[in-house]
Amino acid sequence: MMNLLLEDWLAWSAEKMDFALDSRHDLSQREGPEPPLPAMLRRRLDSTGRAVCDALSLLDPAHQYPVVHASRHGDVKSSLAMLQALAEQQPLSPAKFSMSVHNAVLGVHSISRKNTRSMQALAACGHELDAMLLEAAGYLLEGHAAVLAVFSDSDLPAAYQQQSAGPEAAACVALRLSRDRGRALQASAGEAPAQPAPLDVARWLAHGGELQARQRWSLA
Repeated sequence: MMNLLLEDWLAWSAEKMDFALDSRHDLSQREGPEPPLPAMLRRRLDSTGRAVCDALSLLDPAHQYPVVHASRHGDVKSSLAMLQALAEQQPLSPAKFSMSVHNAVLGVHSISRKNTRSMQALAACGHELDAMLLEAAGYLLEGHAAVLAVFSDSDLPAAYQQQSAGPEAAACVALRLSRDRGRALQASAGEAPAQPAPLDVARWLAHGGELQARQRWSLA
């Protein structure tokens, strides 16, 4: 795979991060040229979805780059609530269903910013980081000057916590990747595959070293 160059990045967590983060990369301390999402759209999203949309607008104010959004679970709390409603033979809200699907956050971002660039939502059974970066590399190979890659997940409801690995807290990390500017993200053969969460990626970007996923990622 081609080397990816990291131009800029932002991280957010619903809880206090347990590692030092420069204010330049802390979404909660960044301000951009655009106002927040309109209230009618913002209230459709959970806190993680709002953070994703804010990060995308800050990293690409002109909305000129394609987007890849990776999330293992998406808005799993809404999905579980609808499953519980079905079990109780309660009617489902079409609006709530439409916001529970995996590409809902990107849909809100596209509508709110009138962004018609290519947007892709993906899940990869715990290997979202590798899948996201591979897809981003494909956009760059097609000739795009840059691509936004954002990895997010919300904390899991109690009903799922013993069935699937979840992040330590609701979080997202967003990267602007380029063909010709920034620090190189390099992949090499890894050891036993790992499944990093968004805050693992943010911790690695903040402090360097290597990050084990399916590939071993290093930041030059």
